[in-house]
Amino acid sequence: MRGIRKVDDQFNLSKCLPEGKERSMYMNVFRSRKRADMDAAAYQADAARMAELARQQPGFVSYKTFSAEDGETVTISEWECEADARAWAGHFEHRAVQNRGRSEYYESYIVYSCDGPDVRRFTHDDSRGGLA
Repeated sequence: MRGIRKVDDQFNLSKCLPEGKERSMYMNVFRSRKRADMDAAAYQADAARMAELARQQPGFVSYKTFSAEDGETVTISEWECEADARAWAGHFEHRAVQNRGRSEYYESYIVYSCDGPDVRRFTHDDSRGGLA
């Protein structure tokens, strides 16, 4: 099984789980469109600070942001469990930037959240050539 790792092998995802429950993760997908009149420098400063702060939070696994040609951005964040993701959502500094985002930065956004997503991986050097 060279080249394929299950998510629970890569990260310690067991600390938030009840006894007997399989390892999991919690994921947020944040899709957004920014306002044409927003202060881009202020947004970039806030985004950089939030990225730095999120990485310091208990249960943080990863995050990445992608931009589409039509102006939409998608940020995916992974957490060890829902409690950790909710704690981050409620962090006092993060809450202030969320409020600023609604009043100054975003035209619209939608957040999708789930625990225990179905995860399949592929790595080119896998000798079986399939999905896990």
